[in-house]
Amino acid sequence: MMQGPALSQLVEPRRWFGLNRPIRDWQGKRVWIVGASTGIGAALARQLHAAGARLALSARNREKLTQLSAGWSDALFLPLDVTDPPALEQAGKRIIGAWDGIDLVVLNAGSYSAVRAWELESQAARQTVETNLLGVINGVITVLPAMLAQGSGAIAIVGSVAGYRGLPNAIVYGATKSALINLSETLYLDLRPKGVDVFLISPGFVETPLTAQNRFRMPALISADEAARRIVGGFAKGNFEIHFPKRFTLWLKLLELLPYRLYFALVRRFTGL
Repeated sequence: MMQGPALSQLVEPRRWFGLNRPIRDWQGKRVWIVGASTGIGAALARQLHAAGARLALSARNREKLTQLSAGWSDALFLPLDVTDPPALEQAGKRIIGAWDGIDLVVLNAGSYSAVRAWELESQAARQTVETNLLGVINGVITVLPAMLAQGSGAIAIVGSVAGYRGLPNAIVYGATKSALINLSETLYLDLRPKGVDVFLISPGFVETPLTAQNRFRMPALISADEAARRIVGGFAKGNFEIHFPKRFTLWLKLLELLPYRLYFALVRRFTGL
C-alpha cells in the first residue's frame, strides 16, 4: 500500500506560537537601536550588548550616546535626528554596509509633553508628530529595502498604551501612538509574507526622562531595565504586540471594548480630569 506524503511535507511545521519568528539567540545579531541614549532604548542596548548582539546606536544626544557605549569597541555610534531623512539614510547605508545586512531595527525615538486641548500649540504639535510618527516612517523606509532583499529581518516599533484610546494629557502624543499601532498592523500584513517580521511594543508607564515630567500618579510604574527585560521576553516568544506591565495594560485593553458613554465616564472618574 502506497503511503501519502507526511503531514510535515504538506503543512509547514509551526515551531512557535507567536505571529513572528522568535528571537532567542542574540549572539552576533545585527541590531540598530534608534533612540538609544536614555530610557528604554539605553536599557535595551545594555541588555542586548550583554547577550552578544552587534549594536548600532543612534539618538540626537551625542554626549549620552558616548556615555552609554563607553568601552563597547564593537558598537557603531551614529548620532542623528529621526526627522532628518538624509541623515537616517546615510546611517542605514553605513550600518548595512559594515554588517552586510541587518537583523533588527528598534525604532524607539520619541517626544512627549503633557498637553490638554486648550494648551495646543502648532509648532510643538508638529514637532511631536514629526518625531513620533514621521521619524518612525523614515526609519522603516531606511531599512526596508535591505530586509526585503535579504528576505529576512525584523522591525520593532515602540508605541504606547496611550495609543489605545483617547486619554487626558496626551492629545498629540496619544494620536501619534495610535497612528503607530495602525502602521505596525499594516506593515505586518504587507511584510510578514515577504519574510520580514514586525513587532509592536506598547509600554505602560516607565521611568524615563519623558515620564519624569508627569504631575500625576502613574499606575504600575516600572523601571526602564524591567521594560527592556519584558521586550526581550516578547522577542523570545515572537509576539506581534509586546505590552507591559500586564497588570495595567490588560485593564486598558478591556477599556478599549467599552462603548463611549461608559469609557468617558470611567476615564474621568479614575483620572479626576
